[in-house]
Amino acid sequence: MGDPAGVGPDIAWRAWQAREPAQRPFYVIAPVDLMAERCERACGGAALSLAPISHPSQAASAFASGLPVLPIEGPSPPPGEPDPACAPAIIASIRLAAGHARAGQAAGVVTNPIAKALLYRSGFPHPGHTEFLAELSAPDRANTPSARPRPVMMLVGGGLRVALATIHVPLGAAPGALSRELIVETGRITGLALRRDFGLAHPRIGLCGLNPHAGEDGTIGREEIDIINPAAAMLRSSGFDVSDARSGDAIFHEMLGGRFDAVIAMYHDQGLIPVKTLDLWGGVNVTLGLSFIRTSPDHGVAYDAAASGQARPDSLIAALKLASEMASARARS
Repeated sequence: MGDPAGVGPDIAWRAWQAREPAQRPFYVIAPVDLMAERCERACGGAALSLAPISHPSQAASAFASGLPVLPIEGPSPPPGEPDPACAPAIIASIRLAAGHARAGQAAGVVTNPIAKALLYRSGFPHPGHTEFLAELSAPDRANTPSARPRPVMMLVGGGLRVALATIHVPLGAAPGALSRELIVETGRITGLALRRDFGLAHPRIGLCGLNPHAGEDGTIGREEIDIINPAAAMLRSSGFDVSDARSGDAIFHEMLGGRFDAVIAMYHDQGLIPVKTLDLWGGVNVTLGLSFIRTSPDHGVAYDAAASGQARPDSLIAALKLASEMASARARS
């Protein structure tokens, strides 16, 4: 459900309203009262369209006539008014969804947006959604952080697939955070996911350079020579089709032209700006490297949109569609 004061409940309703006849069913883990109240705003009061279920297996039969809701306990705050008392229910919904996916009761997890600051005030120990999901992906190794899966963030939208080598670090710290080992691991996880979850038998991956013009043969920085290109060579020796560092101002155009199936950006905004420029409303955040499929809308809780009732479901619809496509590809593989 994401943060119940944010847009999650509204866009879940609107995504169900926009469902297609052959669509893979989905269900929402949330308090029934919350979803009933938000239905009035999102769907004009079609309260009879809410379909409480007690097990994921019931979602398929309920989906055509109502939005399946698997109930949990929790408050129903007014839209746009975040309440720290909601934190336990937010965490419980994520934990339950991951458990369903691990058990094969769901094909994947699609997470609506959360506000990390709200969870921190309740003692949430993880840096964010992704790190929590990584722990839930391997619960038997939860007390050994070094053995947990390393999640890789990928943004999909506008014809691009862009994975990130570094994520939420200050720009000034990004060069120091890069290493050959980090890029090799990111490339390996990305390449394996492209094969298993995107159905690409021989994926081609482009590596962004860090510096302007990919360092211009070392005259504008040496990260390409000392870190990125050696990592590319290591990946190629392991059987992955990976380029040396390409100029960041051209590589996304090259992907749109068909040269690459995915690009690995060296820092957050280098990768997100092209995706959001090309597809602000329909971008999808994908977490690679987990034992289960996870996608998410590429936007935040948007308390203002929740308060005004103007939330758009485009990104959630795209996240649901991509999760379904990935589940089908994983089943085939």
